[in-house]
Amino acid sequence: MVSRHPDLFDRIAEFGALMQAARRAVRGKRGKPGAAAFMAGLETEVLRLERELQTQTWRPGHYVEIELFVPKHRIVSAAPFRDRVVHHALCAVVEPIFERGFIFDSYANRTGKGTHKAVGRYERYRDRHRHVLRCDIFRYFPAIDHEILKADLQRRIACPRTLWLLDAVIDGSNPQEPVHLYYPGDDLLTPLTLRRGLPIGNLTSQFFANVYLDSLDHFAKEVLHAPYLRYVDDFALFDDDPEILAEWHQRVAAHLARRRLSLHPHKTQIVSTEAPATFLGFVLLPGGRRLPEENVRRFRNRLRDRYHAGSVDLDRAMRHIRSWVAHAAHADSWRLREAVFRDAVFDPSRRPGRSPAASSAAAPGTTTHGICARPTATTTHRTTETTISASGLPRHPAAGAGVFTETPGAQGCVQDRS
Repeated sequence: MVSRHPDLFDRIAEFGALMQAARRAVRGKRGKPGAAAFMAGLETEVLRLERELQTQTWRPGHYVEIELFVPKHRIVSAAPFRDRVVHHALCAVVEPIFERGFIFDSYANRTGKGTHKAVGRYERYRDRHRHVLRCDIFRYFPAIDHEILKADLQRRIACPRTLWLLDAVIDGSNPQEPVHLYYPGDDLLTPLTLRRGLPIGNLTSQFFANVYLDSLDHFAKEVLHAPYLRYVDDFALFDDDPEILAEWHQRVAAHLARRRLSLHPHKTQIVSTEAPATFLGFVLLPGGRRLPEENVRRFRNRLRDRYHAGSVDLDRAMRHIRSWVAHAAHADSWRLREAVFRDAVFDPSRRPGRSPAASSAAAPGTTTHGICARPTATTTHRTTETTISASGLPRHPAAGAGVFTETPGAQGCVQDRS
């Protein structure tokens, strides 16, 4: 029998807990106006939040919606900073209760997990089995049913005030992309009467997403006994026999239908594990990993368009670069990274283990970190004979030649010629 936890609310809405939550929420966001204003009057703002929570008068604020088209179309919703403080305080108390029941092979938004460990686990399962059932849930976040999610939370939470706060966060979700799908027992108006959808971008939404699919995780592991892993709504089941995978496909689809979810008709398929597979930002091959070509192109374009346009300062550009390099380093990409930085404003004269900005010696026209100073006019450097345009991108005689090359048999990935 699942134990239910009472008396949680005071650990969430207490002054000290909210202060800690504010410090967690502001990490990496001190330059944002909302965060800066909140932190400027920290004690006053936290006391106000504490009073609103204790009297149950707190209500979520309005979201700022950002429409993104790369790598796919989606709407990201940014909650007001004071709401994010509440989200951090709530998750700090509630999430560990559910964490103890999550399976090992759920990798999204969990301490000690993440994309790179999920990719490594996928490769280990792939190497042991001949076929894989790759699944993706159709419009997952917009399709999450509020009443089903609340019932899942009530199975572990017995504190009425904590349930009130969870309900307030869920009910305060902004409208998401409509998902008009019908399931057994529905009438014509059922999809129009249900509250569905969670805002992408909330800390609470990431946690709720794991709670909502926890039953699928246990179904795959304990009922199907399948080699299985999941990252958000992208999951995979492995076996040598494609007929077994076809049966599992039907049973998984039936299980998800009971939670008003559907598998994506085009992204769900049974394939050989010997075929190249794109999974969580990598093209996985039997002999190694590659970065998708679109990933590299997007990084280079963002660096050029934002940094050289002056919309991003050097420190922020360096954080973005280090993040991309840390991700790319998990693929066979040393030669690729060398080519990318040689062809751009950032000096590539480094070796594995050093930052992309580090160089053995700062050349004329660069900073001590190996970053070319942003030029203001077209000049020619006498030492390197490299022309630098007003955009700041060096133009080498063969700039970009041969950087993007497809691996034989793996369309859409980047060849690392190491």
